[in-house]
Amino acid sequence: MRIKDLLTAALILGTVALLADLLRRETTLEGHAFAVDGDTLDLAGTRVRLKGIDAPELGQECTRAGRPWTCGEAARRVLQEALRAGPVACTASGRDKYGRPVALCRAGGVDLSEHMARQGFAVAYLGRAYAGAEAEARAAGRGIWGASFEAPADWRAAHPRGS
Repeated sequence: MRIKDLLTAALILGTVALLADLLRRETTLEGHAFAVDGDTLDLAGTRVRLKGIDAPELGQECTRAGRPWTCGEAARRVLQEALRAGPVACTASGRDKYGRPVALCRAGGVDLSEHMARQGFAVAYLGRAYAGAEAEARAAGRGIWGASFEAPADWRAAHPRGS
């Protein structure tokens, strides 16, 4: 009976190790994409969340020169323009709470997350890898940094989906 228990334990450990390896693997997605919003792409029918940034939500408004400004729509347009550089290549390393791959994506060799932060249409998020690009945009007053805005995460909290 002892050998059977050892074999069962080895099989269970092997299965767990294999599953852990599969979860850690990076996935590559490539093709033509369009912007869903300022930090989400549709790549061949798969919604992909750009890693490291948080852009204004599509319905989010900011205030610029005392007037409402659809900064969420503007962020989507900036990302869509960046996608014109060519096919997109994304390396996904996880999923968000909605099940979307979270990925570092490039179009025409340009890191899309960095581009959005540098243009002032996204804040650095989780890990702050794009804090330098955000600081540059903030100092120059580009995008949302030339306006009054609510942080995208705070705006989402105040405007839950389906409400």
